[in-house]
Amino acid sequence: MFDGIRKRVVCMWFPRLPSDRVLRARPVSGPFAITLKSNNTERIYCLNAAAERAGLTRGMSFADARAFCPDLISQPARPDLDTRFLAMLRRWATRYCPWVGRDGADGLVLDVTGSTHLWGGEEAMLADIQARAMRAGLTLRLGCAATRGAAWAYAHFGTGSDALTDLPVAALRLDEAMVTALQRLGLRSIGDLSEAARAPLARRFGPDLLLRLDQAMGHVPEPVTPEREPPSFVTRMSLPEPIGLAEDVMGITERLLGPLCDKLDRFEMGARKLSLTLRRVDQGSREVELRLAAPMRDPQRILPLFERGVGGVDAGFGIDQIRLEATQVEPLAAQQIGSARHSPDRLDDLITRIGTRIGLDNVQRYLPADSHIPARAFLVAPAAYTGPDSGWSTLRPRPLRLFPPEPIAGHGPTPPARFRWRRMTLTTGRAIGPERLAPEWWLEDDAWRTGLRDYWKVDTREGRRLWLFYTPQNPGWCVEGEFA
Repeated sequence: MFDGIRKRVVCMWFPRLPSDRVLRARPVSGPFAITLKSNNTERIYCLNAAAERAGLTRGMSFADARAFCPDLISQPARPDLDTRFLAMLRRWATRYCPWVGRDGADGLVLDVTGSTHLWGGEEAMLADIQARAMRAGLTLRLGCAATRGAAWAYAHFGTGSDALTDLPVAALRLDEAMVTALQRLGLRSIGDLSEAARAPLARRFGPDLLLRLDQAMGHVPEPVTPEREPPSFVTRMSLPEPIGLAEDVMGITERLLGPLCDKLDRFEMGARKLSLTLRRVDQGSREVELRLAAPMRDPQRILPLFERGVGGVDAGFGIDQIRLEATQVEPLAAQQIGSARHSPDRLDDLITRIGTRIGLDNVQRYLPADSHIPARAFLVAPAAYTGPDSGWSTLRPRPLRLFPPEPIAGHGPTPPARFRWRRMTLTTGRAIGPERLAPEWWLEDDAWRTGLRDYWKVDTREGRRLWLFYTPQNPGWCVEGEFA
């Protein structure tokens, strides 16, 4: 009689995931560590085997580690890249079974039930996983059991021949405080815990302790939930006959843009970066990359932006396949459909067209900055990655044009009645001020080393409307701006 397939779960633990990620690209023969700032102190976040042999441990302050191991090489932690690397490993692990999920920040869990025979058995499959991880330069510990909790325990605390009941209570995925409390009661192993009375343990430690124990023992199910694969925004077309004219390539691109934008619309996403790959009959390929100033999914707006790049492609003996992919997407909510285009769309199209020629980063806009000093009250940012601000908010008007201070002759704290500026003799008609501005002492600025400034708005009889300032500490007058 058929009793069913025996459930098997594999836990993959990468104890040195951050350091292995870095050392795969740039190998280091000596001690190496990843550092992370915590509570204003740089501490060891991850380290390789050589650093552990040198006596370094996780959580040690970086200053102590450098004093203890002067030849230590380090890099700052990048948790975002570690997460991306683990996602790549999760996709790789699907070669062994379709049910693969993440297990914390440095592990994976696989439900290999019914899949081990494809690799010649459980031991052969585990050996293949370990061998491939070793060739990839990854430190990997494996655990395989009938439950997810037991597999995790074997991967983190097992030695290969231990029984589950012989492992320490920390193997039940308990927090450090609970483990310490259990050890003080003499409950050091999972076997000790399973033989103890359950009611007193539940009253003292709550239901989580017994839940973890039952999950490891198989009394309470704990399924493996695979992550949902992110949508792939790509379309392609293979051609029966090679093409070489730019008009033909643009026609195929138009046909590919339709379904691609429809898929973007279904997921309420917009393309920010598009890649058009043209495969030639000689197996070479040419790529046209389009970076957009704003998320888009309108084929009629996107298609003309490819003309410049497609026109410069060398088709060789012909192109037999075209592939279009949205390599970078951003959320783009559904919009009201109308016959008229909005001005923000036209501005985004203009920025994109200019950006394809000189680069999107070179199309810039001015944005307000939080500073009361006029020369620091703005910053320059790429227009494609920033939105227009509502404007500068100041208590008093500021000149339209600012320039480095230009000294003029004058005495006393009030504006001079007559002065020469840029080879012109000007007469003060009306003066409004003073507006005293103090330097930002927390920033180094040679231009403000003279200290306080008293600003005046001066309307001259000759028609010039200037912005003057007086420095009380070092008496003198300068012109810094001109009003429209």
